[in-house]
Amino acid sequence: MPTHLRNRITSLLVGLAMAIVLPRVALADTQFDKMRTKVAAFVADKMEKLGGSRIIYKVDTDGLREAVVTDLRDDAYKILREGRIAFSGLAISDGGVEVKIADAKGREQLTRKLASAAEGLPTHALTVTDAGDGLIRLAPTDAASAARLHDLVEDSIAMIEQRLKDAGITLVSVQPEGTDRIRIFLPGAMEPERITTIFAKKVRVSFRLIDLSMPPEQARSVTPPTGTEVLLGFKDRLSYLVAKDSALDGDDIGYAGPGFTSDTNEPIASFRFNGRGTRRFARITAENIGKPFAIVLDDKVIAAPVIREPITGGSGQISGNFTLEEANSVAMLLRAGSLPGRLGLVEQQVVQPAAKP
Repeated sequence: MPTHLRNRITSLLVGLAMAIVLPRVALADTQFDKMRTKVAAFVADKMEKLGGSRIIYKVDTDGLREAVVTDLRDDAYKILREGRIAFSGLAISDGGVEVKIADAKGREQLTRKLASAAEGLPTHALTVTDAGDGLIRLAPTDAASAARLHDLVEDSIAMIEQRLKDAGITLVSVQPEGTDRIRIFLPGAMEPERITTIFAKKVRVSFRLIDLSMPPEQARSVTPPTGTEVLLGFKDRLSYLVAKDSALDGDDIGYAGPGFTSDTNEPIASFRFNGRGTRRFARITAENIGKPFAIVLDDKVIAAPVIREPITGGSGQISGNFTLEEANSVAMLLRAGSLPGRLGLVEQQVVQPAAKP
């Protein structure tokens, strides 16, 4: 194809495809879905004319099931401890959670609170089976499991779109295929390996304490204290002396997304820990009041707030004079680090342009 014609087609495609990588927070869901469908049709047409790369990934359904059941066990443990309910044998078994509670009122209290927490959330609906002798079994319903899988696919699609955009790739259509697969079309891109390498490495998310024993600039010129390293800020480019060991990591995050502050309408990235992460974060913040900690994405410090009080609610916000696109990028990277397992590459192939009649 002549270069001038390819460039003209590419410029047209950029104009339309840019819409697909706008943060969801900027568009209503129905508007976003309509735009995605429009982009998919447009990209499919350009794939036929230009050729390109077709890549299919499979989400980690085993990792999802493990994460869901682990969160259920953690939620049950929290309710039992806070309610001072005597129990034994709390464990994961055959895709569910089993626990023995001798007191009938205790069993009723646990199931009632779990049901209350799941109210209005189809992804958290449970079946409760009384196995006798005080033993009860908790497990996600089939509908809840299907809803969780759908959410995982949608989260993965959003993460793929953002990471491709961060890599400068906007001529793309990312669509669900079946229940657990994701199809990527990239018109004109004849090297699918260049794309798959972007997702071969999982995003590293960590929450680390900041070392105040010496200025970070000094640590750059001498040997830093044992167990520490100097990292640069994502936007401010300042130096931070941080602990190498992570107090929490991406596996402790249950959700992340872009948003706005309620007072100044400033773009932010918000996040919420899972049950285990909430407990760990509460303990760490209680033990380090007055000290700063760093939220790190792939060796870049996204934010370095000071711990003012114990944070027990399990959620937080990251601000930093972000643009909306930057807030969305940070949120998607946090989400990428928290997705259960990795995307599994099923297929990658080069699609040749359709032959002219």
